[in-house]
Amino acid sequence: QVQLVESGGGSVQAEDSLTLSCAASGDELRLYFFGWFRQAPGKEREFVGGIGWNGGSQYADSVKGRFTISRDNAKNTVHLQMNSLKPEDTAVYFCTAGIYWPPRDYWGQGTQVTVSS
Repeated sequence: QVQLVESGGGSVQAEDSLTLSCAASGDELRLYFFGWFRQAPGKEREFVGGIGWNGGSQYADSVKGRFTISRDNAKNTVHLQMNSLKPEDTAVYFCTAGIYWPPRDYWGQGTQVTVSS
């Protein structure tokens, strides 16, 4: 079992930056991929990006070049650095973990990000 707790959401203006954090707890966390999904009102859940144990990461085209995922294995935390935010980035963001890619076995409770134009 893996428990995930997100923090850092909030309301910002377009072009601002925001960092989300995810605190993970559980056994053998090094075995897991970690990722971020988001869900906007009336839309399907979307994979934002994810990261492996060695730091290798992938991103959705919609956020590539603006978002960066990092992982601190010693502190069991994952961060989503979001730059140049757009109103269309408004969504509830979920931290996830999983053995397979994309990671979706375990989910945090979600944190709201609202970007105003």
